[in-house]
Amino acid sequence: MTEAAEQTAGTDATEPFTVGITVRGYETDTQGHLNQSVYLQYAEHARWSLLQASGIRQSTMVDRRVGPVTVETTIRYRRELRAGDEVEVSCAFVWGEGKTFRIEQTVRKDDGTVAAEVSAVCGLLDLTERKLLQDPRAAFRELAEKPALLGLADA
Repeated sequence: MTEAAEQTAGTDATEPFTVGITVRGYETDTQGHLNQSVYLQYAEHARWSLLQASGIRQSTMVDRRVGPVTVETTIRYRRELRAGDEVEVSCAFVWGEGKTFRIEQTVRKDDGTVAAEVSAVCGLLDLTERKLLQDPRAAFRELAEKPALLGLADA
């Protein structure tokens, strides 16, 4: 898998959206493992790729004066990653009630081994008021051309 073939799933509601990434040597630490902070970068890359695939551009969000924010992130490191490893990073929005939602992600090696699990509590910030929107689902549904990719029924 290469980054050119990056978005490999997510068109089917049963399959999570995934992004392919190759671990680069400069992302590793002195033990030869992927540096812990890079997992967050991979997760963020997958999130923005999913938003773009759903039809939401970052510039549109800025124009509408809203932006996604993360209020909590948990990473569970399961297996090491090394330079040259090919991984897929999945991304799924999990909706509840209220101002926040969760994004669940898995970093998985090509052989299926789970390298890490990332869980984030997020919201959608009103950039003028500097407060979370009361109903982020409605805002994402309005912004998205393909809201089903975000776990939202087409309106």
